[in-house]
Amino acid sequence: MDNSPVRVRFAPSPTGPLHIGGVRTALYNYFFAKKNKGSFIIRIEDTDQNRAVSGAEEYILESLNWCGIMNDEGPNAGGSYAPYRQSERKEIYLAYAEMLLQKDHAYYAFDTPEELEAMRERLKEEKNSSQQYDSATRMSMKNSLTLSAAEVKTKIDHGDHYVIRTKIPANETVVFNDLIRGEVTVDSNQLDDKVLFKSDGWPTYHLANTVDDYLMKITHVIRGEEWLPSAPLHVLLYKFFGWEEVMPQFAHLPLLLRPDGNGKLSKRDGDRLGFPVFALNWKDPSSGEESKGFRERGFFPEPLVNFLALLGWHPSGDKEVMTIEEMIHEFSIEHIHKAGARFDFEKAKWFNHEFMKKMSGAQLAEYFIPVLQEKNVMVSTSASLSVNPAEQSASKDYVAKVCDVLKGRCSFISEFWENGSFFFQQPTSFDELVVKSKWNEKAKTNFGLLIDEMKSFSDFSTTSVDEFLHSFLQKNNLKAGDLLPILRVALIGTKNGPAVFEIISLLGKEETATRMTNAISTFEKMTSVS
Repeated sequence: MDNSPVRVRFAPSPTGPLHIGGVRTALYNYFFAKKNKGSFIIRIEDTDQNRAVSGAEEYILESLNWCGIMNDEGPNAGGSYAPYRQSERKEIYLAYAEMLLQKDHAYYAFDTPEELEAMRERLKEEKNSSQQYDSATRMSMKNSLTLSAAEVKTKIDHGDHYVIRTKIPANETVVFNDLIRGEVTVDSNQLDDKVLFKSDGWPTYHLANTVDDYLMKITHVIRGEEWLPSAPLHVLLYKFFGWEEVMPQFAHLPLLLRPDGNGKLSKRDGDRLGFPVFALNWKDPSSGEESKGFRERGFFPEPLVNFLALLGWHPSGDKEVMTIEEMIHEFSIEHIHKAGARFDFEKAKWFNHEFMKKMSGAQLAEYFIPVLQEKNVMVSTSASLSVNPAEQSASKDYVAKVCDVLKGRCSFISEFWENGSFFFQQPTSFDELVVKSKWNEKAKTNFGLLIDEMKSFSDFSTTSVDEFLHSFLQKNNLKAGDLLPILRVALIGTKNGPAVFEIISLLGKEETATRMTNAISTFEKMTSVS
């Protein structure tokens, strides 16, 4: 096994949308495959047809694709081990179930639901802590271990409902090594005789999963902690089939926990606390209920992947903001934690913020322009740096410059308008507290002087405007607090916002002078200063 090419699989069931914890599982499989120059396979485990949800498979594949988790083989990519949907491999599994029957590692069971319930009730009355179908109870049930061969044949020939159960040996110790948790030891008496195959021709997860991992030459099974209780059965199945030499190595990932650390993160937690738990928007086909995804919430895929990767795994250094290539280079299963990882939405927003800060204004403008168009701001392809608030228009170059100014103040593109609408339209309201505390005759005089001096000023780069303002303050013996707060309110309506020199640089000479002139009369009325 050690010399075999690394092959890992992510095997979701299309029973609903892909939870963000599932995305992380896929991500770790992807990292491990790429780090080891191996193959990452997607296999759709849809043996439970009763729980299949229309559109779920397509949604799962789209979610992974958006996150940049690209598979080498799968239902969307083909491959040498196709088909990659278990429903299309249905005819394969019966032969393996029969192989276990022949080896005396499985048996037919004909018990009805009522008989199974009666068995559980009897064990309860006997104060038995284990109420399961296992080595202690199987001989009191209706199965091929207690019925004659003729009776079994008759039942099958008559079409009686049956299942094929695995025959777990009593009083054995099942031992396997987990790459995250170390040696795992389980008493076989704790395991029940799981159903492997049903008379309707469908295998259960346990049989199909094991057979497919073997046939697809999977070398490492990296999956969620919730599958750890099933691992002993899967180990036994490899032994029963005689496949021990090619049994994959197991790694069971820690859970994603609620923000308070109390239990597994669920959709209900996201609904309650106001954050998504799916990569993309999902609409339940039966109820019509819609759940928002990280994409629609405003996240870029790269920072989301960065955030998810560090929920349970730590690279060798202290660097947090990383590209997917850097994470692949750093990734190792040995650095995955055993304990669950708390989901911190504020940290996810921080990653998105840090990612946006590294993007150019031109890149961000491509995302912001549709928002502006929704606000009826027309954007031209003109290369000139200009804006015309009166006509609700701006150049693409101007939008890019605005994005450069705003990106350090926002976590999402959707926040650009809220934090920078004043770059496209003149303010209609002004911070009354600042106006009443800062507007007086001296401020009025300073506004007039500044407007006059700007008439001969031509270089509106941010550096030049900054120098111009400092020079103006010094020449007129003013402190920054005497002018800049009321000037910012005049230009954008509020005391909070970008630096004044950045605002003036973007608005330009004419628009700055217009806003200052308009503000003088408005401030006069607000303070009754004549």
